[in-house]
Amino acid sequence: MVTPRRTRFESLSEGATVTTLELFFDLVFVFALTRVTDWMAEDSSAEAVLRGVLILVVMWWSWVAYSWLGNVAKADEGLIRLGMFVAMAAVFVGAITIPEAFNDLPGGLSGPVVFAVAYFCVRAVHLAMYWVCSRGDAQLRAQIVRVVPAAVLGTVLLLVASQTEGWVQTALWAAAIIGDYVGTAVAGASWRLNSASHFAERHGLIIIVALGESIVSIGIGVAELPISWPIIVAGVLGLAVAGALWWIYFDVVTLRAEHALAEAGGERQIRMARGGYTYLHLPMVIGIILMSLGLKKVLLYIGGGEGHTIADPLYGIPLAALYGGAVLYLFAHVGFTWYVLRTANPVRLVVGAVLLAVMPLVAGLPAIGTLGFLAAVLSALVAYEVHRYREVRQHVRHVGPA
Repeated sequence: MVTPRRTRFESLSEGATVTTLELFFDLVFVFALTRVTDWMAEDSSAEAVLRGVLILVVMWWSWVAYSWLGNVAKADEGLIRLGMFVAMAAVFVGAITIPEAFNDLPGGLSGPVVFAVAYFCVRAVHLAMYWVCSRGDAQLRAQIVRVVPAAVLGTVLLLVASQTEGWVQTALWAAAIIGDYVGTAVAGASWRLNSASHFAERHGLIIIVALGESIVSIGIGVAELPISWPIIVAGVLGLAVAGALWWIYFDVVTLRAEHALAEAGGERQIRMARGGYTYLHLPMVIGIILMSLGLKKVLLYIGGGEGHTIADPLYGIPLAALYGGAVLYLFAHVGFTWYVLRTANPVRLVVGAVLLAVMPLVAGLPAIGTLGFLAAVLSALVAYEVHRYREVRQHVRHVGPA
């Protein structure tokens, strides 16, 4: 007996919400983000941070592929549910392999090879599930066929990179990522977006996941240190920084962006979703994770961990991660706002430029002073925007996006 088509997948409808299985999938991504942050914190060299960012990009591509799939068919129905669990297993294997993604540890399997194979499985399952969902849609199937070379190129280059080391390995990773991203971009915009609200919600939730990692970094950074007033103050300041980033994203812009995405149609909507969400949300997530690395180091300094004292300044890679991560987030959010809404926000650009300019100056402050200045600047930005755009804000939040 042939299995009825309805049991293989169920199309998503406009206005649908994120499923619990997708939230479950995100928990694996939370673990991956934590592993990347911890791995970068152990070394904190420029090379380690660069490689950490490359890992983040690969993991992001693994996550974002299923945000598109889950917008075509319900993630918790039919074959798609099975595919999600298989993909989760592959992402989890990749996450536990992160410390060996570049340099294999003695004994056991080859870490770089395992990571590359796990990524291949994630992409293969994604494309297979998309093929199932595209039954009867010749245009979508043609789009899937066009994107296969990019997926194959990315995984092959990661496998080749697993047999190399040093700068050659890093360059091959970069080439794999660029090939995958560019190949997907030039393959066309004939994808399907069944629910703008679901798509926007998925990406909003992943920002929450990344911000949650920043909170975890604050807690883990002092987990084994005795509680003290400096730790309490620094913890609250770190929470203020994370809260400001939340406010910047969720207070107004995300509501207007979701409305604009729903109003768009055809290829314009697909390009808006791909450019504004798939591509421009990535630097936001990277910025938050880099900031998490900086927060983790600040709390260690303040708590007297790793031989530091409360008077020690934050400098070098940890300082660049803390301030640079916040700046990257601000700039990426400005880009997202412009791409989706065609609205410029020069104030946020100015604040980002100021943070970059003052980095050499705050490097001479104790770590808690460096964190306090960042919290003060971001909080002032939020306060200014609440006052400056209070009428627009009131309308968007309580009447409807304009």
